[in-house]
Amino acid sequence: MSRDKLKTAVLGLKDDPDVARLLSITAGSEYFQLAAVADKDTELAQATAKQYGCEAYDDYRQFVIQNEFDCVLAAAGIYSCEQYIKAAIKKKFNIFKLKPLARNFEEASELVRLAKTEGVKLAVGVARRYGDINSQLKSAIEKYDIEQVTVVTAQCSYRKEHRPAWHNDPKLAGGGVLLRDAYEIIDSLIDAFGLPEVIYASINNAAPDRQQRHLLTEDSVVVMMNYGSDLCVNLVATRAAGPTSQSEEIKCYGKNKVLVLGGGAMRIENPAGEKLKRKRIVYDADAATKAALESFAMSILEPAEHPLQCGGQEQLENMAVIEAAYLSARTGMPEQPRRIFALSESGPTLFL
Repeated sequence: MSRDKLKTAVLGLKDDPDVARLLSITAGSEYFQLAAVADKDTELAQATAKQYGCEAYDDYRQFVIQNEFDCVLAAAGIYSCEQYIKAAIKKKFNIFKLKPLARNFEEASELVRLAKTEGVKLAVGVARRYGDINSQLKSAIEKYDIEQVTVVTAQCSYRKEHRPAWHNDPKLAGGGVLLRDAYEIIDSLIDAFGLPEVIYASINNAAPDRQQRHLLTEDSVVVMMNYGSDLCVNLVATRAAGPTSQSEEIKCYGKNKVLVLGGGAMRIENPAGEKLKRKRIVYDADAATKAALESFAMSILEPAEHPLQCGGQEQLENMAVIEAAYLSARTGMPEQPRRIFALSESGPTLFL
């Protein structure tokens, strides 16, 4: 493997809105050599390859078997490329997968096991870990001495004008607002507080009749995460209301102070709601994505000095929480994320 630049390919060019940013940053990076792009849309693949001076493929299978890459940046929907990502891992290609890692916990755990067996890096592109306000949740609680946090609320709106049609298909997408939109805020909550003991969830969508609702991913969700008698975290997320731009707010209620993250700022309040401190925080999506990609590259080039961040194994905790929430919504009963891990160790048939 070259110690100068990693021979890199991008799989999928249109399913994720962050692809243009991914391509631009990769092409201009000192760590990556963009060698090929692939998409089932032939014209798009060829036009993109011409723009960046690399090879174009419209057949994912040939894209994998005909090449030797150091890493593949996978941006296509997992429904369309799971088997090819597995084939790439078996060829020792390191994988950077835009979030989420997979459609469900079983699918994610299979990819993690395969990457471990083949000895390759498998990272999930949670770029906001590297620059978003929510990434500072854990450190802010410690820095500003928020004592005995007992209640956390997260209110999120993800209404958008345009989404790929497959995002509405449960079989193709795996889930709706919880999996595809709220993934990063769940990542932030789990990073700060760990795995909850019990989860209770309710999901819904705006379809006019019950039959149609079963054919669509959810556009609204309420998730209660219980950490025993010490802490309760409530997440409310929707695509059905609010501004077209993304809106998130997290409130952490401590014994002595309240921490509020959202709207491009952090606030510290006393229990009476009086403001003690306010700090503006600006999220730069390009800088965050660049930092995420560079962290991935360095974990390959200098693994001893730069261990993998946002690795697949770590991200299984997020997937277990999401899986438990969907299971609770189906059964109407509280579910335990740790039980998802136990079932996985016993075999995938237990997920049927």
